[in-house]
Amino acid sequence: MNHVFRLTAQWDGGRNSSGTIESGELKTAISIPEPMGGPGIGTNPDEMLLGAASTCYIITLAAMLERSAIAVQSLTLESDGIVDVTNNIFTYKSITHRPLLVLAAGQDEEVRVKAERLAHKAESSCMITRALQGNVDVSAEPTIVVAEQAD
Repeated sequence: MNHVFRLTAQWDGGRNSSGTIESGELKTAISIPEPMGGPGIGTNPDEMLLGAASTCYIITLAAMLERSAIAVQSLTLESDGIVDVTNNIFTYKSITHRPLLVLAAGQDEEVRVKAERLAHKAESSCMITRALQGNVDVSAEPTIVVAEQAD
């Protein structure tokens, strides 16, 4: 079974113009970012690729933790995307996910180690990471801690 996702776009001119995109609940302005010589209006392909990879990763990790019955107090994520510019050619080089996973109080070291293993496995299990494979290096650098017991 295939799932179809559709996006419509509108653009108002040349390279330094801006436009809009709509896809489901996503509705935003777009342009080239200021650091790359554009107007910096709305979002851009670089942020959207990072957003796709990051949301896919965190949702995949959450599902894997749930399936493994690992109780989570909180799960947050910071991700960095690195774009190289050589000879005026822009290349998306890498994405690094840094999840902070706080496990519910009372879980032992074995559960923490399993959660860390899942945090690495989620990176290669995400469909966006698989789509980028061979083009963009994607890695995970998780921090896993167990919450303190309440007295």
